[in-house]
Formats: sequence, structure tokens, C-alpha cells
Amino acid sequence: MVRLRRRACLALFLCALFVLGALLALRTLKPPPDDPRRRRFPGPWPEEKEAKEAPARADSPAPPLGAQPPPDRDAPSVSSSLHVFYYTWYGTPRFDSRYLHWDHVMVPHWDPKISASYPKGRHSPPEDIGASFYPALGPYSSRDPAVLEEHMRQLRAAAIGVMVLSWYPPGLADDNGEPSESLVPFILDAAHRYAIQVTFHIQPYKGRDDNTLHSNVKYIIDKYGTHDAFYRYKTSTGRRLPLFYIYDSYLTPPEAWANLLTPSGSHSLRNTPYDAVFIALLVEEGHKHDILSAGYDGLYTYFASNGFSYGSSHQNWKAIKAFCDSNNLLFIPSVGPGYIDTSIRPWNNHNTRNRVNGKYYETALQAALMVRPEIVSITSFNEWHEGTQIEKATPKKTLTRLYLDYLPHQPDMYLELTRRWAEHYSKEKEQWLM
Repeated sequence: MVRLRRRACLALFLCALFVLGALLALRTLKPPPDDPRRRRFPGPWPEEKEAKEAPARADSPAPPLGAQPPPDRDAPSVSSSLHVFYYTWYGTPRFDSRYLHWDHVMVPHWDPKISASYPKGRHSPPEDIGASFYPALGPYSSRDPAVLEEHMRQLRAAAIGVMVLSWYPPGLADDNGEPSESLVPFILDAAHRYAIQVTFHIQPYKGRDDNTLHSNVKYIIDKYGTHDAFYRYKTSTGRRLPLFYIYDSYLTPPEAWANLLTPSGSHSLRNTPYDAVFIALLVEEGHKHDILSAGYDGLYTYFASNGFSYGSSHQNWKAIKAFCDSNNLLFIPSVGPGYIDTSIRPWNNHNTRNRVNGKYYETALQAALMVRPEIVSITSFNEWHEGTQIEKATPKKTLTRLYLDYLPHQPDMYLELTRRWAEHYSKEKEQWLM
């Protein structure tokens, strides 16, 4: 009887040992992250649940650029014929010690009587920002590596091949921001990882003229011209030259620009190592002839508000293209998804252009393609103050504000629209060349 009890206890012990061993063995059979079983049972595995539910620290540092995942190689190829205007003037307390641009001042009207009827002061982020839409990333810093990486992913998803970087010389900035020229190397490196190229949109800083622009061009080419992401435009003669957009070029007389941009100019860049393709801003009709006599290589229209200026009016693009063709100038029409700047210019409602669920953008793109341009520029990726962004936006409501959004569409609707039109544009260009 005693021997029987011993045998039973031994059998029970061996059985328990077997069950324990089996459980341990099964625990080690957790499929790897890419195992198909994960897709069938997507919930967190037990040992992952604790880590997944642990809240991230709000003050944890942003991941360094080198730690970011590589771009999706299955993403659409980008088009070097699509250029988008990009801004690096945004700041947050975490990266910049204070909010920059999100707290934009409300610009008073030049007529004091009109100005008196509208609100004054600054915005108060993060709930109240100087924009009519709210970014999906929240009010971000242009210095945040994670933000820069996400922007590159969005550009790649939209098939945009060239970022037109708003640029001020070292130590200079716009009235509401701080110098950001130090970010250029990081932008170039990030763009290169996503097969995107970078060119420069030189802003009208105080004292800008033909002499200072000479120094700017030399500085940019010397410092960044050998980078793999530095954009060069292939001319009709086969040369590959840097391309510069000159914002508000009309502020400098054409005679002064001719010193820099014509072969006989007193300090000409032509036929030197710093020669480039220079693109002037066309606002008024008369600027066409000034741009031509100044020695510029082409013109762009920038503004996303159809009818705001002669240059930004779609109905004038056919005549502008004919003028450019007859004078060997490059015409780069600028298209935008809409326009609303009343968050910073509350008196400017008459220039608002509603997005109409993407129809406004598609109408502008169609108008641009009608004139068969070599390049189309997009205003903009992230000019949130003027509501021209194609960057992801999210619905947002606070106690005092209701922001506009892209509903009923997804936050990436304008990236998707751009990608579809990039494919259409590419096919159209093939037809033009036949």
C-alpha cells in the first residue's frame, strides 16, 4: 500500500513537471514581430502589454535622426518637376525655449480706422495658434528631428521631389521668428534619405540687394553645393545648375538685378562657378518686362489665392506662358489647396479661398497643366498662417476656437491628391514630348 502511494506521488510529480515544461516551451514560441500570426492576432502579447501601457514621458528627448526607421521603399517615386514651399520658422518651448510663429501676432490693418474693428494681440499656443487649421503633429518645432523625419515621409508619400526651403542668411530671420540657417545641413541629410532634393527660396531680409544676393548665392553653393540632396536643374543646353527662387524680387530695381544676372553686369554671376537659374516673383503684369530686363531666367507666381494678383490668377497663366516662351523664360505656376489667413490678418477675409473638399486644389492643378509647364510649384507644404498647407491636419475644438479640417476626408487627403496629380502630370509630360 505504501509502495502504491509512492508510485502515485511520483506519477503526479512527473505529470506536473511535464505540464510545467510544456508551458515554458510554449512561452518561447511567441512569433516574431513580422510573423503572419501577428496579423491574425494583432493584440499585444503578454510580455509586451506592460511596456505598451506604460505612458511615455512628456519630457523624453526626441529620437536622434539616426534612430529613425528607413523610408518606405515601396512609397511612390518622387517627381523633380513638383516643387513645394517649406518653412522652418516654427518653435516650441521644449526645443526653442518658447513658441515661435504658433503665437503669431495679429497683424493690424494699415488703416487705423479699419484696424480698430478687429482683434489685436498674440495667439496663445498650444490651444490657440496662429492658423485656421490645426496640424496633426500639434504645434511643433522645426528643430525636432522626429518632425523633420515625418515631414520627409509625407513629402515622399505625395511624390514631391523638390523642397523649396525658405531661407535667410545666417543670423537673420523674419519678424516673428529666430535664425534657422543652422538647420539646413540636417534638412539636406533627411531629404537625401527619402530621395528628395532641396533648393532655396531667398527671402527679402533688410538690406537685400544685388550685392548681398551675390554673397548669399556664393555662400549657399560653397557650403551645400556638393551635397547629394542639393537640387540642380537641367537646362536646355544640358547644364545642371542650382535654382533659386527670389521672393519679392520686385522690391529691388531691375537695373540693380542686371548687375548680377546679365553677362555684362558689374558683378555678374553668369559664366562663373556660381551661375544658377534665378526665378523671380511675378505679382503685377508690368513685372514681366522688369524680370526680363533684370536678367532673370524665369518667374513663379507663389500666391495660392486665385485672383489675388495678376500672377496668381489662373486665367492669366496662358498669356504669361506665351510671354515666357517667346523670351526664353521658365514659367513656374504656383498652385495651392486654398487660402485663409484671417487668424493673423483678421481683416483679410475677402482673399479667403475655400478648399471645397479638394476641388479648389484640383482646379489649380488643372489650370497649371493646361499651360504645359516644366515645373509646377505648390504653395505650400506648411505655411499654416495662410492656410495653404498640404501637411496633415486634424479636427480640433477648444473652448474658444473651432479649427477647420479636411473632413470628411482623412488628414493625408492633400498628400494623396498631390500624389495622384504627380502621376497624371508625369503622363501628360510624356505626351507633350512626343
